Amino acid sequence: MNRLLKLFMSLALILTLVVPTVSAKTKEADPKQKTPESQPTHVQIVLFDGFDLLDALAPYEVFAAAGMYSGGALTVELVSAEGKRSVPSGLNGPALDAQAVLDPNRPGIIVVPGASGKPGGDSADAIPNILARTMKTGLPDMIQKAMSNEKVTVATVCGGSLLLGMKGLLKDRYAVTNQIGMDALKAMGAKTVPARVVEDQPRLVTGGGVTSGLDVSLYLVERELGAPIANAVENLFEYEKRGTVWRAEGMAPIDFNAKKK
Repeated sequence: MNRLLKLFMSLALILTLVVPTVSAKTKEADPKQKTPESQPTHVQIVLFDGFDLLDALAPYEVFAAAGMYSGGALTVELVSAEGKRSVPSGLNGPALDAQAVLDPNRPGIIVVPGASGKPGGDSADAIPNILARTMKTGLPDMIQKAMSNEKVTVATVCGGSLLLGMKGLLKDRYAVTNQIGMDALKAMGAKTVPARVVEDQPRLVTGGGVTSGLDVSLYLVERELGAPIANAVENLFEYEKRGTVWRAEGMAPIDFNAKKK
């Protein structure tokens, strides 16, 4: 027993000597590592009537944890086009409080969730009708303004990309949405990609299904703060980012189903 105790004590001593050194090397190796003096990356997660809870809350938790682990190098808040208000989620779910009005001029990241409701039909709680009502608010114009701001990255989760597409903001842009909305997204002029996460240049990132919000936000955390912070969040959630982030670069795969000319 004494020998085993001495072994653990020795291991603990080694770890206390090694871990700070590794940590220091990690900070030196990452030139993009934010310092406490640098401006934090700010994330605005948009809420609208009928939004999907998981689309909004999964990224919120990821970004909040990243802010915790980075000592405040990233901040996050819930916003709406109308400003501070209680915003009902879809499927008669709970409402969330928007803390401020969406600011398209503020540098950082804006996350647009999809809607939660019936995937089709003509009822008021059908996703197409929820999105159509949202198009009549000030949100689409605000997103359009944000997408023209070189200091803002616009990210979408699930049907959030359909809102952008309905405004004409994804014409000739690479994007993805929930699989049930891919045909609609393509009809809006987007270049649809069957990937978990798609990045069209650095300032447009779109995610596929509902749970892709975790992957979109983890990717953005890694991009903004570095892999160590993203890994710490993954360990906290016991979740590893899924899928390859698709970009229009590198070799194109052979399409063996294409007809020969």
